[in-house]
Amino acid sequence: MAPAREENRLPMIDITRGFAVMGILLMNIIAFSMPQAAYINPNAWGGESVADRLAWLVSFVAVDGKMRGLFSLLFGASMILLMDRAEMAGKNGQSYMISRSFWLFAFGIAHYLLLWWGDILTLYALIGLVAMRFAGRQPMELVKLAFLTFAAQLALLIVLTVGIQQDGTLSYYPQLLDRAAIHVEIALYKGSWAGIFAHKLADIWHWGLAGLLYMSFDTLGFMLLGMAMLKGGFLSGKWAREQYLGTARHCFLIGLPPMLGLGIWAWARGFDPATTFAVVMTWSFPFRIPLTVGYAALILAFSMAAPGAFLGRVAAAGRMAFSNYLLSSLVMTGVFYGWGLGLFASVPRAQVYLFVLPLWALMLFWAPLWLARFRYGPAEWLWRSLTRGRLQSLSR
Repeated sequence: MAPAREENRLPMIDITRGFAVMGILLMNIIAFSMPQAAYINPNAWGGESVADRLAWLVSFVAVDGKMRGLFSLLFGASMILLMDRAEMAGKNGQSYMISRSFWLFAFGIAHYLLLWWGDILTLYALIGLVAMRFAGRQPMELVKLAFLTFAAQLALLIVLTVGIQQDGTLSYYPQLLDRAAIHVEIALYKGSWAGIFAHKLADIWHWGLAGLLYMSFDTLGFMLLGMAMLKGGFLSGKWAREQYLGTARHCFLIGLPPMLGLGIWAWARGFDPATTFAVVMTWSFPFRIPLTVGYAALILAFSMAAPGAFLGRVAAAGRMAFSNYLLSSLVMTGVFYGWGLGLFASVPRAQVYLFVLPLWALMLFWAPLWLARFRYGPAEWLWRSLTRGRLQSLSR
């Protein structure tokens, strides 16, 4: 999501970020259109038919957590680039990142309150302040730190999962499979914007703490890994295409079979709450790591083999990933929430993905047109201006 001078950009990172901002919508569409519990468990809502359950299985195996992991990798890599550029301009790189994180946090709070509960910007702002402290480490040090962080995340999730198994409920997690609570949530999001705002404002501390509890070590680990992958030449496209393909092949062989097995296990257990929570949140976590790296490798290999107009549009969408992320929330809440078309909880899971395609087309259409005239996306320009304390030149 990081804006940078065009002449210093790394096209491979832009392309990867473009695919990530498009791909993350495949999971976010469930959170936009259905009660929160449906994101994890198809029994909560919209998962009655075989097609719906197959849609859950495919998204769980192929998408869930991997696109957010890609964003985190790229966020960590972008921090290195931006700190280096700030220091080359005679500024303090860490001071620049603190200012940048402050404004990202402000954007995130506004995004959460005004549009969507699934905001990730606030978490990135806070975790980025921790990650930047390690920016000067060597690549192998960063890799070791990343996997120590992943181990801490897994240990925390195991503790939570064991607690859930012993307690017999999902009281440790905010998304309950309580039909009455789900219907209250549906009524809320089919209601007015003011009602939704008031609910989120009242819930802001619980929301923030839950995000830190369940995703902080995960996010930090991927940021540190992204720093290592940039310094090692992986994310900047310096590896041979055969190396990227080999990495992708090995990562998918490691990650896909157990992910598929876990998904089938949850289905075979009838998606009972405790099993499904453990599968989605805990036991799948180790395999999301190689799959995230595998997607990055596959995208980079594809970018080398098939440059052209399409990838140019994807790169433009990636350069405007911050704007496109906010655009996704605006469009999708407008489609599903009561202040818009009011389609919340009315479209089956297998069909809701059809709403993704027009937004992908919009991203690929408007980003190149905008960047042909302006240097940055609108959100990127505002973020950059606030970070630097003065309006930046926008027009070319």
